[in-house]
Amino acid sequence: MKVLLINGSPHPKGCTYTALAEVEKSLRAAGIETEWAQLGTKPVRGCIACGGCRGKGKCVFDDDGCNALAAQIQGADGIVIGSPVYYAGPNGALCALLDRVFYSSGGRFDGKLGAAAVSCRRGGASAAFDRLNKYFTISNMPVVPSQYWNSIHGNAPEQAAQDLEGLQIMRTLGSNMAWLLQQRAAGGLPVPEREARATTSFIR
Repeated sequence: MKVLLINGSPHPKGCTYTALAEVEKSLRAAGIETEWAQLGTKPVRGCIACGGCRGKGKCVFDDDGCNALAAQIQGADGIVIGSPVYYAGPNGALCALLDRVFYSSGGRFDGKLGAAAVSCRRGGASAAFDRLNKYFTISNMPVVPSQYWNSIHGNAPEQAAQDLEGLQIMRTLGSNMAWLLQQRAAGGLPVPEREARATTSFIR
């Protein structure tokens, strides 16, 4: 069993990393393998709605991390997406990447466990957290809970490390994800059979 930790911050060892590393502690303590993906600072394309990914399972643009990240998600049993909070939302480059990753996947992440974690100095955490969770709820991915909304506070890693409640929330998230993965491995029921997709147009 493997969980992919996606650091959506341009800083590889910043506050978002501090939060995800705490999640990783609980996962590894439970015997769950982890893998990391780092957004970094390279340019990321936004989706241009060309439809070229339809039926291919990959984005037509292969000059950034989109298709590589999609392959990493496909190879994992669960993912935790972490992001700093910018203007009460996740990192824009991360969202641009995730829009393409999830749309081009064509539903291949169905049944994988998903969770989000955000870091902020003071406010906007719950709005950013909500935005990230929508990638899971539109993709038939069960969302793993914690004891509170998954946010950590601090303007620098050493400050985030002082948020004892935030750190505990992250550890609980990791423990819950490990527990759910283990329950599934112990003989849990398979993903339900899906109905053919229905779409409704509200233009009459």
